Amino acid sequence: MKIIVLGAGAWGSAVAMSAALHPARHAVTLWARDATQAQQMRDQGQNARYLPGIAFPPPLTLADGDFAALLPGADLIIVATPMAALRGMLQALVGCTAPVAWLCKGFEAVASDADPQAFGLLAHEIQAQIAPHLIAGVLSGPSFAQEVALGHPTALVAASSHAAVRDALVAAFHSQSVRVYANEDIVGVEVGGAVKNVLAIATGLCDGLALGLNARAALITRGLAEMTRLGLALGARPDTFMGLSGLGDLVLTATGDLSRNRRVGMLMAQGHSLSQAVQSLGHVAEGVYSARTVVQRAQALGVDMPIAQAAVALLDGRVLPAQAVAQLMGREPRGET
Repeated sequence: MKIIVLGAGAWGSAVAMSAALHPARHAVTLWARDATQAQQMRDQGQNARYLPGIAFPPPLTLADGDFAALLPGADLIIVATPMAALRGMLQALVGCTAPVAWLCKGFEAVASDADPQAFGLLAHEIQAQIAPHLIAGVLSGPSFAQEVALGHPTALVAASSHAAVRDALVAAFHSQSVRVYANEDIVGVEVGGAVKNVLAIATGLCDGLALGLNARAALITRGLAEMTRLGLALGARPDTFMGLSGLGDLVLTATGDLSRNRRVGMLMAQGHSLSQAVQSLGHVAEGVYSARTVVQRAQALGVDMPIAQAAVALLDGRVLPAQAVAQLMGREPRGET
């Protein structure tokens, strides 16, 4: 297969490396927006900024400049940009006939807070607006870029309403180190990928305050309930949230030491400001940028998401860490289901 990966961040680089090592000997090109970064990667044989110390496999080709020249003859195009850049990338891919899959997880931020009824879109909703004729989907699931780049065992989900996209993703990445499961429920897979980042911030807050394992288990479990409620309201299947892109991704991101979103919560619990926490990461923490949009979308649908709301209040500086916990624990009793 000829595979083009657009975006040389941590996850894009890891995915490109995994595909380049596939036994099927795919021809993989990793495109970087920044020409300086691309040259540094060529010189160093690695992505020292995002995946230091992990060498690129020799078959991997690096590129920069106008990526349009790379697309003819492609069997699969992977968009590996943050959610904020997805709209522009899809616009550039209008008319493309090859299967396209994005890696970003989250809701698009609204342009302005002036309209209280405004809410952000999931990736497949953006695609429906910008490039409705694309054959597209998402590659998601519980996965840290560093572990994928190192070839550690990982299970992912290829979600799309198009069998051609699911099949292309399986053919590109399913190997001895990566298992890829096909799923038609792109709504559920994307909701899981978006909401788990917000819940991981809340769980990081819990861990940073040293509230204990009981509290962490409660947050993860009730967070899964919030995620499921929102997903069902958007038309997802309930079983998706018990799978890799729901429970699996939530557990990984809420408990893993490599989780940037969890780290944000922990740092804020220790007294750091949001800007200080984000700056210390050196990477994008999607939950910071999509938390408010998750809550806006839930409110527009009449879905109750108290943990996500507490995370937004913390990120906005409207409550202190201990106050956010107190608000959650002070809610009126109710049935579990």
